[in-house]
Amino acid sequence: MDRIGIIGTTTWGTTLGIINARENREVVLFARTQPEANKLRRDNENFRFVPQVPFPATMKITSSLRETVERSQLIIFAVPAASLRGNASQLSSVLSSEKVVVSATKGLEPKTGKRMTTVLQEELGIGENKICVMSGPNLAKEIIQGKPSSTVIASTDKNTATYAQNALNSSNLRVYTNQDVIGVELAGTLKNVVAIAAGISDGLGFGDNAKASIITRGLAEITRLGVNLGANPTTFAGLAGMGDLIATCSSDLSRNKSLGRMLASGMSLDEITNTTENILEGIGTTQEVIAMAKTMDLELPLTQSVYSVLFDDVAPMTAVADLMGRSLTSEN
Repeated sequence: MDRIGIIGTTTWGTTLGIINARENREVVLFARTQPEANKLRRDNENFRFVPQVPFPATMKITSSLRETVERSQLIIFAVPAASLRGNASQLSSVLSSEKVVVSATKGLEPKTGKRMTTVLQEELGIGENKICVMSGPNLAKEIIQGKPSSTVIASTDKNTATYAQNALNSSNLRVYTNQDVIGVELAGTLKNVVAIAAGISDGLGFGDNAKASIITRGLAEITRLGVNLGANPTTFAGLAGMGDLIATCSSDLSRNKSLGRMLASGMSLDEITNTTENILEGIGTTQEVIAMAKTMDLELPLTQSVYSVLFDDVAPMTAVADLMGRSLTSEN
């Protein structure tokens, strides 16, 4: 089995490293600095993001990009969206064109609104046929506990997707393939906006009818934007779309849903971000989606409501009232 190199000691990056090492695969996890790598090796766990889960013997920690990439046929990027370009740029000098690269980041690049696979292609200088995106209902804490889950690997090249599928399928994470990179990537990214809305709804005590409405209308908005950007509409009914949306909007493990609950409690966005360890990708995604929607003249009322709470200081209850008071229209 080929070695797997993982860029990013995030919650998801560490989780992917551990579950693959548990399958007796050789895994190399890249840490940004030598002190960070030393601490991870000394602790034998990622105390910051995945505490009390020891590293398997087949997972190696390094701060050397060359060591991470040199013998690894599959490279996974699991870093925040805002830092992906910088990480990819550093890697470009040591990455050969035959490697398969997987984006496990759910977000859009700040200011440009570009998808992560687009950023990787630009910075790494490799063809899209060697780039994949990984997305689905993948709550890291459940997966690290050995609970069954599934995910999707998408690539424009069927053979590349199948290679990554075989390399990453594990006893508790079943991997499916797809060739709709745009749809899989956007579904995994945009669901974070809907999760914020679901968290606000829960925080305001609105119940299951409201939650179901948010999920279904949110899916309609995700699909509308995705199709306008070239995605296959059927992708949004699958694991990367509806599957991830249900998990993220329903689980208390969802960071973006928790963000919504905190907003509903009266906390400001600054207070929340200053006290949260993990990156909340839904914040930046909301900004980029609204910017894209304006250029395409698309109406995304749920996303606009989330934006108004995040950036326009609109009270959550006022945003709900505005959303419920819109002119009546057809569901389709």
